[in-house]
Amino acid sequence: MAEYNHIHLDAAGGLAGDMFAAAMLDALPDLRPRVFADLTAAIPAHCGQAKLSEGLSGGVAARRFTLIALAATPLPSDDHHHQEPHDHDHAVRFPEIARRITSARLHPGTADQATAILHRLAEAEAKMHRVPIEDVHFHEIADWDSLMDVVAAGSIAAALTHCTWSVSDLPRGGGMVRTRHGMLPVPAPATAEILRNFRWRDDGIGGERVTPTGAAILAHLVRNATGRPEGRLHATGTGAGTRELPGMPNILRALVFNQAGMPEIASEENDTVIVLSFDIDDMTGEEVAIAADHLRMTNGVIDLTVASRQGKKGRPVNEFRLLLKPADFEAVSEKCFLETTTIGLRWRTERRRCLPRRPETIDIEGHQATRKRTYRPDGAASLKVESDDIARFEGLAARRRLKHLGEYEENEA
Repeated sequence: MAEYNHIHLDAAGGLAGDMFAAAMLDALPDLRPRVFADLTAAIPAHCGQAKLSEGLSGGVAARRFTLIALAATPLPSDDHHHQEPHDHDHAVRFPEIARRITSARLHPGTADQATAILHRLAEAEAKMHRVPIEDVHFHEIADWDSLMDVVAAGSIAAALTHCTWSVSDLPRGGGMVRTRHGMLPVPAPATAEILRNFRWRDDGIGGERVTPTGAAILAHLVRNATGRPEGRLHATGTGAGTRELPGMPNILRALVFNQAGMPEIASEENDTVIVLSFDIDDMTGEEVAIAADHLRMTNGVIDLTVASRQGKKGRPVNEFRLLLKPADFEAVSEKCFLETTTIGLRWRTERRRCLPRRPETIDIEGHQATRKRTYRPDGAASLKVESDDIARFEGLAARRRLKHLGEYEENEA
């Protein structure tokens, strides 16, 4: 089992994408080769190079995560119809950034995690401006350094799927922040929308303390907004922001714990879920696949499957079946109407019982992988290696052999 399984983020000065990456790479230096390889794949060499440097913030030693720009080149946009009011005010649509991430040769899981973070930000922007999510124009994520933060966060999240996350109360800040849409109150509307149910505090220092990108990373990782760390402290790391705060360091601290005896994925006995379903007979296969991907990334969706059936007059029908948390029913049902052509939904409430299970980091012939251990009522354990950790290998026979090795008890790390 891994030496650590829980990470607590202490937002002393605030939280932004670069502060998160710096703190995590400071705490867990073994992640650096993976993260920097993903950044090299996602960012063209002529646009800059990621750098992790040492420095001080308010007299406290901290890391800074920056892009050493080689050229002032904005992210390319294929939206030829969007006219910005000023030449310097560049924006890129959500689908364009997502395509750039998914088309890069990244480590398994990085693209999924990074696009899920972006999707949270896009959902908030879409709600704020009353536009479809595909029409959301990112102004904050319109430069290479912002894309760097999202890809780095996605790479870190994909490498730490065996961990749970918690965060301290967040500094609210105050005043106004200048945005593409004019002066807006702090926290910015998108940040406030993303971080509903998170706890805030007022330390008397104004300005923007949590950025929309930082908020999206938090909301993606932290499942329990009021969680508190427990267990043995394994490592610490500190990331600094660019702004100097009066009387205190502008830092984010990562505390890495080993919560011994506490499964990272808890047993959910007598849990209540909603099963939501609907049928589609007038969308293409590509449209169905895209809609399913978008719905899977929606907050509150536990699982989604699509089954093929035959409808009236011999028409092929795709049945969507979603398993979701009751608290997210309204938001998910609205999303179904936006992403598909359905005009009606069916749902029912069900009870479920889940066996205790936890992820473990193991070594398979010199390659690190994650597997899930599930405990049966008789005490026996079932083992399953994560598919993404096997997918990187060439050849079906090799993948089957490594999966078989990883699911033997004697290979436990």
